[in-house]
Amino acid sequence: MSEKMNVESFNLDHTKVQAPYVRLVGVNQGANGDRVYKYDIRFKQPNQEHMEMPGLHSLEHLMAEQIRNHLDHVLDIGPMGCQTGFYLSILNDHQYDEVIDALALTLKDVLEATEVPACNEVQCGWAANHSLNGAKTIAKDMLNKHDQWRVVFAE
Repeated sequence: MSEKMNVESFNLDHTKVQAPYVRLVGVNQGANGDRVYKYDIRFKQPNQEHMEMPGLHSLEHLMAEQIRNHLDHVLDIGPMGCQTGFYLSILNDHQYDEVIDALALTLKDVLEATEVPACNEVQCGWAANHSLNGAKTIAKDMLNKHDQWRVVFAE
């Protein structure tokens, strides 16, 4: 890779990272001083494993709904196309430890969930493609490795 790409994650050497981890990707400042903090929340090791779509889809719904109970100013949390993680965007509020704590609480909420929010044809674009059990398995695997979340690169 010789030239720098416009997308930050395209400049990341995916062979050197060690999932799971939570990494601040960058901070963008708007014309009025507002700041958007973007996080890479990597659940699976790139190019070696991935989340199955029904579980990932349900986890997306659950985290999108629940993380806002634990963290203010969330703009969005959405899955990566490679199915290895999520991006979290937060407005004007960056405390790495708070993000780690909120993510852990959110994943614990997933484990306690009895249904997937907005899992119907009115509120979801692919309502038939969900798995609460799949989401819980992904959440449990991530929580079991909580002590690794702060380490991004393999030694």
